[in-house]
Amino acid sequence: MTTYNQNKNQKSSSPIECKRTSIVLNGIIFLLLICFLLNGCTEPYILETNTYEEALVVEATITNEFKKQEITLTKTSRFEDATIQIEKGAEISITDNTGIRYDFKEESGKYISTTEFQATAGKEYRLNIKTKDGRSFESSTETLTPINPMQEIKATVETKDSLRGVGIRVSSYDPTNTAKYYRYEYEETYKIIAPKWVASKSVVLSETTIGIVPNPTNTRICYSTKKNTELLLTNTNNLNEARLNFLVRFISDQNYIITHRYSILVKQYVESLASYTYYTTLKKLSGSGSILYPTQPGFINGNIKSVNNENDKIIGYFDVASASSKRIYFNYEDLFPGELAPPYYTTCDQDIYTLCFSPGCRGYDLIQGIGINKLAYQFHEGINYHMVHIECGDCTSFSSNIKPLFWED
Repeated sequence: MTTYNQNKNQKSSSPIECKRTSIVLNGIIFLLLICFLLNGCTEPYILETNTYEEALVVEATITNEFKKQEITLTKTSRFEDATIQIEKGAEISITDNTGIRYDFKEESGKYISTTEFQATAGKEYRLNIKTKDGRSFESSTETLTPINPMQEIKATVETKDSLRGVGIRVSSYDPTNTAKYYRYEYEETYKIIAPKWVASKSVVLSETTIGIVPNPTNTRICYSTKKNTELLLTNTNNLNEARLNFLVRFISDQNYIITHRYSILVKQYVESLASYTYYTTLKKLSGSGSILYPTQPGFINGNIKSVNNENDKIIGYFDVASASSKRIYFNYEDLFPGELAPPYYTTCDQDIYTLCFSPGCRGYDLIQGIGINKLAYQFHEGINYHMVHIECGDCTSFSSNIKPLFWED
């Protein structure tokens, strides 16, 4: 390990003599007045909820996939709340019309069925919830929607609102025309390569000393995964035949997430008219179409009601939907051969820090930037260190270097 050190400079600069004139005093008074006025105009105002009514929020969709089904139970949030409150300690179960009961247990902020099961055609299902404080809720009986798996996911170059990019479309066809209403979700994963990764890195050894050590190779390549936060709904009511070509995701050709390799997992739910109407109303109320609706501006009655007290509020819909999913991959050059890759999401220009501590030096900034993992080393010339934002040299500063099990290079 190579070590570099620079002693603190103890010299102080000479005082500057100022002539006290009426012009200078008037200038100071004027500046003080401006500061006072600006301070009075920019006092922060904290937005708070004037009225708040607590309600349970249920996200419950069981499908025809044989698996452990999941249900999310939370509480409505105030505007100023930073996090969503999980409703803990509830007893949740689903029963069918043959008397079979499926119990759920609390696990990692969700309720997971204790056994694997799937919704089947011809059966009726009901959701039951009992909270820790004794409130009881139950849904109407629901049946499985028509089964119509998606046919294909395809990524092509297209233009949307004058913006060139990648359109990811789902195609589906129901020759019986019984599956009319659809809801989609997606989870996208993309490969990130730190554009300014180098084989060495800087470490802080003391208040004035920096060391140069080998940089782990596992900080160069990362993978980020994100789920959609928008309700994606469509139907075939106005089509001559029940054939869909639905745009699930559009990505600008300048978005860095497709710079290297990109994958998307799309899930299709066939909805009933009642559930589709519920989700459509929810999307209109939320404005942005967000599925994260604990802070929605209005109350929507779903198919879940209180058993004993009509004043106990619950938001959500117990959905029994047929589902199918597909995943695709593509590289940037597959769709844009010979074109420059999109720019990185942040600027990666080098900045020079001089490791000294006299006036005009940036030694303290350098030491602090390395210490809080804000700066990434590039190279140095004597006491001049060339640095970039940490995100440019170490992708683990904002992403994960663990390759997903499903990933295909």
